[in-house]
Amino acid sequence: MANSVPVRQRRNIAFCGHGSSGKTSLLDALLTGTGAVSGHHSVDDGTSICDFDPEEKAHKHTVEAKVTHCEHQGFHFSLLDTPGYADFIGQTIGALAGVDCSVICVHAHAGVEVNTRRVFHAARQAGLPTVLLITRLDGDNIDFGALIKKLISSFGDSCALLNIPDAVGPSISKLIDVLDASASQTSDLLDLPTAREHLVETIIEADEELMARYFEGDVPSADELRAKIPIAVQRGHLIPVLCVSAKKQVGLTELLSGLALCAPPPDAIVRHGTAEDGHELEIIADPGAPLVARVFETHIDPFVQKLSFIRIYSGSLNKDQSVHVCNSKSTVRIPQLLEIQGNQTSQIERAEAGQIVAVAKVDELHTGTMLGDTALPPIPFPRPMVGLALSPRSRGEENKLAAALHKLVEEDMTLRLDRDSQTSELVITGMSEFHLKLILERLHYRDKLDVDTKDPKIPFRETIQANAEGSYRHKKQSGGRGQFGEVHIRMYPFPSGTDPAEYATKARFPSLKQFHHDPTCNFLWVDSIVGGTIPGNFLPAIEKGFKERMTKGVIAGYQIQDVAVEVHYGKHHPVDSSEAAFKIAGAMVFREVFREASPCLLEPIVRLDVTAPEPAVGDVFSDMSSRNGRVLGSESIGGGFQVIHCEVPFREVLHYSRTLSSITAGQGSYTIELDHYEPMPASVQHQYTSSAQLHEEELV
Repeated sequence: MANSVPVRQRRNIAFCGHGSSGKTSLLDALLTGTGAVSGHHSVDDGTSICDFDPEEKAHKHTVEAKVTHCEHQGFHFSLLDTPGYADFIGQTIGALAGVDCSVICVHAHAGVEVNTRRVFHAARQAGLPTVLLITRLDGDNIDFGALIKKLISSFGDSCALLNIPDAVGPSISKLIDVLDASASQTSDLLDLPTAREHLVETIIEADEELMARYFEGDVPSADELRAKIPIAVQRGHLIPVLCVSAKKQVGLTELLSGLALCAPPPDAIVRHGTAEDGHELEIIADPGAPLVARVFETHIDPFVQKLSFIRIYSGSLNKDQSVHVCNSKSTVRIPQLLEIQGNQTSQIERAEAGQIVAVAKVDELHTGTMLGDTALPPIPFPRPMVGLALSPRSRGEENKLAAALHKLVEEDMTLRLDRDSQTSELVITGMSEFHLKLILERLHYRDKLDVDTKDPKIPFRETIQANAEGSYRHKKQSGGRGQFGEVHIRMYPFPSGTDPAEYATKARFPSLKQFHHDPTCNFLWVDSIVGGTIPGNFLPAIEKGFKERMTKGVIAGYQIQDVAVEVHYGKHHPVDSSEAAFKIAGAMVFREVFREASPCLLEPIVRLDVTAPEPAVGDVFSDMSSRNGRVLGSESIGGGFQVIHCEVPFREVLHYSRTLSSITAGQGSYTIELDHYEPMPASVQHQYTSSAQLHEEELV
């Protein structure tokens, strides 16, 4: 059984790469070739071990990371298949958190593509050793020598071939071991002695003794060099390059043997975590140590069975065990442990450090949940920025839609679900338009839901640019007890980043009594009332009135932020004053004074990092200028590509993927993150404030 395999014999590996680089077909071939599964499995005919969801079969590409396993020469391999499109990069990042090595698949004909670079950098950010794997070597029009040069220019001189095919295209029949210096090994694709020299020099960088011998003319033996490969890989001196053709069944055994050599065992990776008391700890894969485990992926099948995929970094986990949830007071019971093979599960009694298992139907577990008393750094999922407002096509399905969307958000950490308080829109936000298109398909296939969509309301904000003051008296008499409350305020701009304690001082507010700060909207409340003109028990009601008005907005119906309000005077009535009266007075005085304080709209400015081929860089610059964006700089990342760093109003890039694809002939990619808010140009602001229809409500 898998849990009886020693830690040193385990290899946990994520297969990553651009779409159509052959990851899923390769894993199908590895699983059938090792006897882990039986029968014929193919992406094209919808029988793949990994691509089993309806939308994956329809599109013939992976949407969610999948877990598989096989055995080879005494080693147990946990192999994770990840999506090939940047739209689903969150699935890849989650998978990388559960493994100890990444294999970046490179299509032999297409070469280094957009997502090849992105997943390489994601693996580097995760601190994982990397292996480059050239796939689909049986294809046509392959320039092997040019491809190797491209790999080196893109990822550095550490890239070195461990094996070379005897040919490319349909005639490929075997691989040649680069370290094998026998005269019978020849290749028409590359000069073998040169490739061997480069590999040797890369390996010996990790060992000073070997390096000294080498430069004295004593070339280490092939066995000595192989023994040093794991060290060179772990220290980053060597990025091994392997070759394979899944279709021709060439290189499958060499691939598993190469991964057994190059990929580190779990106990060779030292991770650093933080105990609940705050001190840092080293985490090593020791089954006898305290439990450290994390949920790195969540999957919910059509029958609403929630599967939580768990990587055990240290310690062990038993069926029916109750375990502590880190940084909480709760524990969860593990009713069963499951070993995963695609969409098939089998029960096991125990799992130890280095294993990947799943737990079913435990609602308390979510992606990122840490089990044990130690927390690892959070998984760095990117923030989604492309949104759609959704509504059910059939009446009466609002609750069903909300439940289905919550399941999707539970599975995908690059999805966000919000209910816009201003418009009551239900907004789903993802990584791209294509990402959201697949989400809609999943709603259709899995939940039998069809929805109507539209662009969501952009999350503008309102603020002020000048000081103002004023008062409002709320007085109402209706035969019985009346309502009375009078509030006088001064309002000031309170820029984001201003320290509340430094701002609210006696020097600025001589009659200062108290202040408090709400960081969610950067609102500073200052009480400088003298003589009890407003009794203290009414002050919370006034502040509540302020905040309700801030939520509703004043000039265009958007959330207000970056404002300081000083309440300095007022009047009350011993009978007619009440919390309700002062709440209404607070809301109304806020509205009236806000209008006098040079109000303006703030718009979200996003940081856009655009990766584009060098010939298209000028067009990207020009396009940014036309969108009122600012180019902050650019840098070369090798391989004929540059990254252009920009700041641009979010309203200008709602559908940027379409433009970038046109500019770069499909070779460009971008990441988008909210950076800050800044005042909207007056000419543009008028479009939003003039069309806003505010319906004032009595606050009772």
